[in-house]
Amino acid sequence: MSNDLLQPSLRLLLVDDHTVVREGLKRLLDPQARQWHITEAGTGFQALESLRRQPFDLAIVDLSMPGMSGMDLIARIKAEFPSVAVLVLTMHGEEQYAMRAFQAGAKGYVTKDSASAELVAAVRKVALGGVFVSAQLAERVVQQLNGQRMAPRINVLSNRELEILQRIVSGQRPIDIAASLHLSIKTVSTHKRRILEKLQLDSTAALIRFGLEHQLGKNDLRMALQPDD
Repeated sequence: MSNDLLQPSLRLLLVDDHTVVREGLKRLLDPQARQWHITEAGTGFQALESLRRQPFDLAIVDLSMPGMSGMDLIARIKAEFPSVAVLVLTMHGEEQYAMRAFQAGAKGYVTKDSASAELVAAVRKVALGGVFVSAQLAERVVQQLNGQRMAPRINVLSNRELEILQRIVSGQRPIDIAASLHLSIKTVSTHKRRILEKLQLDSTAALIRFGLEHQLGKNDLRMALQPDD
């Protein structure tokens, strides 16, 4: 009898607002473990609906999504479905994102430029109760926790403020940010004002410069995973 038949089936929930990203993930995961059952969700709200309908072992969650952010979804999953492990899959490789994700309840953190073997290893480990983070990112996180690496000023921002800052730096207009996050333009403007105050910046141009210096201008919304050659 093969090892695959001896292994219990894993029930995975892929949460990403772009179909092309979910398809890329499925192409990576399906050949590796045919016994895995994969369900897709395009928003955090759809993910919660799926979790209420059927059991899952692992949710693979993107951080940048419309309506409900990935950070908010992680917190909701841990509050309502504590037995479901969460693995973050994102383009954000900075340690401040990883630390926030782990604080919210995630058990693993992988960037979308990781090799397929690393992703599969992360899925297996987190689904079976372990913790996964790349060696390079883990080192930076530990250095910051130990005071060997200065915490960035960006840490003063809330998760929502950080998300809005990233979208501003990526070139989105307030009206587009409001539509994407299901917020009013007034709310987005209030967040922007608070971001400027907290970072002690005096203009949108200064805000964008700050964001680019902290590598927040990467737009991960259109990045799709491709299988390794």
